Amino acid sequence: MAGAVAASRDLGIRVALAGRPHLIRPLLAKAGPAPNVYIEAAEESIAMGEGALASWRRPRSSIAVACQLVRRGQADAVISAGSTAAIVATAQIRLRPLPGVGRPALAVALPTRPHPTVLIDAGAIADPKPEMLVQFAQLGVAYAEIAHGVAKPRVGLLTIGAEPGKGNKLARRGHELLNSDPPHGGMPISFAGNVEGNDLLAGQVDVIVTDGFTGNVALKTLEGTASYSAAQFRTAITSSAVARIGAMLQRRALHQMSERFDSETYGGAALLGLEATIVIAHGAVTARGAAAACKLAAELTERRITERIRERLGPSRAGHFLRRP
Repeated sequence: MAGAVAASRDLGIRVALAGRPHLIRPLLAKAGPAPNVYIEAAEESIAMGEGALASWRRPRSSIAVACQLVRRGQADAVISAGSTAAIVATAQIRLRPLPGVGRPALAVALPTRPHPTVLIDAGAIADPKPEMLVQFAQLGVAYAEIAHGVAKPRVGLLTIGAEPGKGNKLARRGHELLNSDPPHGGMPISFAGNVEGNDLLAGQVDVIVTDGFTGNVALKTLEGTASYSAAQFRTAITSSAVARIGAMLQRRALHQMSERFDSETYGGAALLGLEATIVIAHGAVTARGAAAACKLAAELTERRITERIRERLGPSRAGHFLRRP
């Protein structure tokens, strides 16, 4: 609630809170005046422990109502910090995929320099077909262009070796397709070849393409490593008076580094490939992270991410999105 109110005030956007009104109102009152925040009643919610099938069992869940608002043209984007599987499944039911996109993919920002690296897919599709890796690349390139201002994003394929023949069948076939001309008149992809796990934060490419299973494992590994390293670092800089003085002298640089490695800085993962903008925040998101998710969704909508994806997929994939009642 606090993040939604903060985003509404700071960005001047209108935010609809989908959920049970009797639970939302007291929390909204604590957050302070919010003239641009209103409540959209939803009878049910999907718990974090429930999977994709819950989207069928709970047609009036909060995430379903939020998607329905977008489909009716009453909202421009959906933000949720709930179950990723349920969000992906519900969004696919309520919002149609863009022409040429077999399945949507999750794009996350990795904290590299000079700009974040896009990892896609980070958990939406565990077993994609090789052809989908090319679609993921187009989605990731559009996201890098729109969200991070990269003029000509370079694409790498995550696998177990730099050589073209390394990896499983999916990776080998994916390498062949990414190294060929895109189908259906799609825009060219600047394919830089394979990258390995130790290249995730190297900044060698702008977009790293992989399947959702591998991408999610890689992302969770990075998150766990960052959390462990931060804890060890805090212990080291407070271990003695000299260390604490050194930390004080470097506090600005340390704050900047902490900010860059904090996942809440980036707002969450973007579910790309549907006829709407969807941002999935972390399940343990704070008010700051929720506000950042609102900001990311607003920016992607304003910069017309779905239209850019259409362009990249090619003219033969173009189509008009007719909103259903």
